[in-house]
Amino acid sequence: MANPTKMRASLKDGVTEVRALMQHEMENGRRKDETGNIVPAWYITEFKVEHNGKVVLDGEFGTSVSKNPYLVFRIKGGKAGDKVSLSWVDNRGDKRFDEVEVG
Repeated sequence: MANPTKMRASLKDGVTEVRALMQHEMENGRRKDETGNIVPAWYITEFKVEHNGKVVLDGEFGTSVSKNPYLVFRIKGGKAGDKVSLSWVDNRGDKRFDEVEVG
């Protein structure tokens, strides 16, 4: 199971700002370990952000994204207590879902 995504959602002047640190190794499949063997590719392929159940951001990552991807984005509207969730799946089929309240 993957480590939790560290998320924060704050509201200011009618705009919700979300900061998310997705904890994942993000191996590109080209790096060698200390014995010279190729480390297999392991990276997030898809992610989705929802605000109160409505998709507001949907994207794909590839092998060029660094370890522990960090996203910052803004959603027009929202209010204190709204739910913002982030889910992802990686190329091995591992999945993660995390949710935060707008504060």
